[in-house]
Amino acid sequence: MKQIWAPWRMNYIKNADTTLDCIFCEKQKMSRTNDRASYIVHRGQRAFVMMNIYPYANGHLLIAPYLHVPSLEDLPMIVSHDLTDLTRYSLTVLRDTLAPDGFNVGMNLGRVAGAGVESHVHLHIVPRWNGDTNFMPVLSETRVMPEHLTVTYNRLLPYFRRKPFTTLPRTRKAP
Repeated sequence: MKQIWAPWRMNYIKNADTTLDCIFCEKQKMSRTNDRASYIVHRGQRAFVMMNIYPYANGHLLIAPYLHVPSLEDLPMIVSHDLTDLTRYSLTVLRDTLAPDGFNVGMNLGRVAGAGVESHVHLHIVPRWNGDTNFMPVLSETRVMPEHLTVTYNRLLPYFRRKPFTTLPRTRKAP
């Protein structure tokens, strides 16, 4: 039998039931010089984008407003617009850098819905590839990540630093 090592998961496992301060509030208060250590790839005017350090797949991003509220309907309209804009741009960056075949995009609102941080609304973008599922999560509750977080961060960062920070509507050919 072969072993797969994922030592960074132990910190998550040991602290899963502890109540810490809000990770999104903690990260946003840190100096921009700590963005690399925090895996923050972009700071916008009203929201920011960071990599999930416990990802479901490589390139798993979290988009959170600076405002600490538990649900989408609690956000001022201008902040929810910024979340949407950052989501659109993040999808473009992930397509350009990682070339996934699809995405899971969504929010878990409330503990029963799977929210790990239920007091601060945030959005997940999980890139997906054909054939990226296997028996590991089912049999051993283990995910296999083919690329280290720091390598993925270094691939994404230049795209998030591009100016202007805008996206054009994608044009798709009709089937």
